[in-house]
Order: sequence, then structure tokens, then C-alpha cells
Amino acid sequence: MTNELGLTTYQIEIVETMSRIVEVIATDDSSAILQARTMYRNEDVELFYDDLIDTKFNIFDKK
Repeated sequence: MTNELGLTTYQIEIVETMSRIVEVIATDDSSAILQARTMYRNEDVELFYDDLIDTKFNIFDKK
């Protein structure tokens, strides 16, 4: 939709990708993922600005 000035409203999605490698000791892959997920949810692992590896801007919607 265009307003009276000929301008369109856009919704822009900003997607940040962050990454950090953590080490866990486990008996199998599933247990290792579960431990890492638990550590993350308990905030034992926090991602910070220097863990940022990519930022993308996508047009989400146009009105």
C-alpha cells in the first residue's frame, strides 16, 4: 500500500547468526546435544557480539 506521499511501508526482517563452539563429554551425539542445549538454556553459555558471524536483511512484508 502506498501512502499519499507515494511512500510504501516495508517490514524488514533482521536475522543475526551467532556461533560458538562448546565442549561437552558425553556417551553419544544425542547426549552431547542435550547437554549443550541445557547449558545454553541455563545461561551457562552466552553468545556475545563477538560471536556474530552474519547479519541478513530480508523484506518480510510490504504494505
